Amino acid sequence: MPNQPMNTIRAWLVMGVAVLSGLLLAAGPPVRADDPSSSDKAEKHLRNVRQLTTGGKNAEAYFSFDGSRLIFQSTKDPAGQTLGDCYQMYVMDLDGENVHRVSTGYGAATCGYFFPGGRRVLYASTHMAGLQCPPKPKRGPKYQWTLDDYEIYSVRLDGRELHRLTFSPGYDAEATVSPNGKKIVFTSVRNGDIDLYSMNIDGTGLKRLTDDVGYDGGAFYSPDSKRIVYRAQHPGTPEERAAYQELLSRNLMESSNLQLFVMNADGSGKRQVTKNGASNFAPFFHPDGHRIIFTSSGRPAAEIKGRPSFHLYLVNDDGTGPEQITFEGHFNSFPMFSPNGKRLVWISDRNAKTQGEYNVFLADWVP
Repeated sequence: MPNQPMNTIRAWLVMGVAVLSGLLLAAGPPVRADDPSSSDKAEKHLRNVRQLTTGGKNAEAYFSFDGSRLIFQSTKDPAGQTLGDCYQMYVMDLDGENVHRVSTGYGAATCGYFFPGGRRVLYASTHMAGLQCPPKPKRGPKYQWTLDDYEIYSVRLDGRELHRLTFSPGYDAEATVSPNGKKIVFTSVRNGDIDLYSMNIDGTGLKRLTDDVGYDGGAFYSPDSKRIVYRAQHPGTPEERAAYQELLSRNLMESSNLQLFVMNADGSGKRQVTKNGASNFAPFFHPDGHRIIFTSSGRPAAEIKGRPSFHLYLVNDDGTGPEQITFEGHFNSFPMFSPNGKRLVWISDRNAKTQGEYNVFLADWVP
């Protein structure tokens, strides 16, 4: 996220980096996280919830292709030492053990994902642009995050044989691999806007998938690798476009109206899933290939007073049938189903001992 890097959690906002606001779907309003009229607030789809990390900021945990391990980003190393504001990439078993770093330890790293076979992973990193953590923008009335100079790399699980996959100045991140192991989809500013691109698993065969003015990112393939779900923010008025372009000229992004879209893997057939003036993010396809799990505050930005709560929702890919999945904690995001569909991994601040702590949680999925 930036989701984040574009997908990095910063404070309680994430796009996935970081995002704001809620969910109003075309078929009608969803169940709200804080709506006392909600008839069932039990997390009925989640059983045997386990916390895999403790302390610091942990984000974007994703399964290996065989479902036996997770790659995730953290500001805390296995020895318990806090690394600062920037993430590094780690791999661990599903019981939270055998944690080891796979990134270089320099700069900022984000957006990890396994390759087929489980012997290599990819991630985005700024270490070629500088060994230190990139500076953060000053806090203002609206949340902003920087489009730092990330490039995408692949590496063995022991941290050796680092291969660079992208060679373009500016932001290249948010990469994920298709289930058939043939393609990578990622976000880049290489043509002057924030768009989605695909490439072959070795970095060849670059193809631009989106060209609408605005942000397109946070993409994942469907289980059959034929479609892509992603989040987008497209300024509609001349004033909104001017404001977006001015921020982009300073390598900044300001998110307040992210919507979910689906398209074919070649970029054709784009279709909007959510239609509102709020934000929705961190989408991932359900194993059935027709539903999408994602994060939302559950209400439009204009209605939010104070700190919003972000929860997981499940919705049909045409925007109908929304269902709230999580109710515990104030922040739940970055959901991913295991390849066999029997487990769900996500990030949450439930059980947090300090503000700003986010941990990796794993649960059995109950249909």
